[in-house]
Amino acid sequence: MYVGAGWKGVWMLGAFFALGVMATAWKKEQKQANAAGEAHSQQRSAAQVFANGGVAAIAAILAYLLPAQAGLFRLLLAAALASAMADTLSSELGMVYGKRFFNILSGKPEAKGLDGVISIEGTLIGVAGALIAGVIHILPGWNGTELLIVTVSGIIGNLADSLAGALWERKQLIGNNTVNFLNTLVAAAIAWGLYVVVPV
Repeated sequence: MYVGAGWKGVWMLGAFFALGVMATAWKKEQKQANAAGEAHSQQRSAAQVFANGGVAAIAAILAYLLPAQAGLFRLLLAAALASAMADTLSSELGMVYGKRFFNILSGKPEAKGLDGVISIEGTLIGVAGALIAGVIHILPGWNGTELLIVTVSGIIGNLADSLAGALWERKQLIGNNTVNFLNTLVAAAIAWGLYVVVPV
């Protein structure tokens, strides 16, 4: 991560893991008692690490190999981690602070913890997570456009995670690691598209 994105990339990755660990541990007993369905394993396997950080790692490698396009790939890295951060925080803290849980596709009330089920509170927490990644990306200076691109891409990636959960994971067509990889890939793709359309 460092060779492609420097200390900023390391800080962003560190923030993701630190916030993820804290969010997972926060009121863990309450979440386990109230969760519906089969909970995903809390142990970090190599597959889970790649699912959350693989797209960002690939972007970092490309930033190193293609220095002329390093700015673009660092933006994609930030977007991927923004989505991973948004997903983790919205899932873990939404279980605690969510008031009304509903299926992202139908809008009908459903039990918390099911794939594809979200809450307004959890979604807003996810927005905050994406924003944190965006702020780390632009520091120590200020670039409002890149902040917006990273944050919006992270939010969309997080929503894509819930959509994939409702459409495919709930039917056991794909697993949680695949869903996590897809949400970061979607975020990176959105960031790339916005980079092309919006002057940075």
